[in-house]
Amino acid sequence: MYKQIYYPESSFGGFTDLDGTIAFYNRVNALLGPDAVVLNVGCGRGAYGDDPVPLRRQLLILKGKVKKVIGIDVDPAARDNPFVDEFHLVTNEPWPVADAAVDLILGDFVMEHIAAPEAFFAQCRRVLQDGGYLCLRTANRWSYVGLISRLIPNKFHRRVLARAKADIKAEDVFPTYYRANSIRKLRNLLDEYGFHHAVYGYEAEPSYLSFSRLAYFLGVLHQKLAPGFLRTAIFVFARLDKAQ
Repeated sequence: MYKQIYYPESSFGGFTDLDGTIAFYNRVNALLGPDAVVLNVGCGRGAYGDDPVPLRRQLLILKGKVKKVIGIDVDPAARDNPFVDEFHLVTNEPWPVADAAVDLILGDFVMEHIAAPEAFFAQCRRVLQDGGYLCLRTANRWSYVGLISRLIPNKFHRRVLARAKADIKAEDVFPTYYRANSIRKLRNLLDEYGFHHAVYGYEAEPSYLSFSRLAYFLGVLHQKLAPGFLRTAIFVFARLDKAQ
């Protein structure tokens, strides 16, 4: 409702010029070829297939564009995801994926749920081919969204998110830890595990604040004025160099 007031271009195609999903997945798609094997970490149930914006939906669905999409998740319900070719349930380390088996790892709003970031990046390094890509989008712990999330106990997250974003289902809300959710921390971890990288803050339209016009307006100001380290999302695009 407020999106069309502050971002009038969204009336044409259903998305703003700042749409974070389109910005992130445009670059993900640019790194893929028809022979690529993709590992979708935290693949979920595939709810993005219901995205009402055709362009965004086309970018989100990678199955059919590449040789294979492997999905892994801690949630057994993710085995019903129609957009993965192969699913494995993660119960412990290591991931149920062979060494050097994938060309690109995708983790979309997964990093904030990782309790052991060092183990996560060790697994990324293990399963990626030399020269493979790691693409992450995650919440920034220093943004207003991250700060509020860390202040609210995990047991209340479902209730708060249901108010902020009506399209989020209770079964898609998981505990958050924010143990590697800053630009500096992510850069340090990527350096440690041998990745060349670009890590930066990104601010899309304030969809979490759609419950109030005043809140949405303040979110628009934040989107226009916030420095990179305070933006709500962090984008990571990295390439593995195993010779390091």
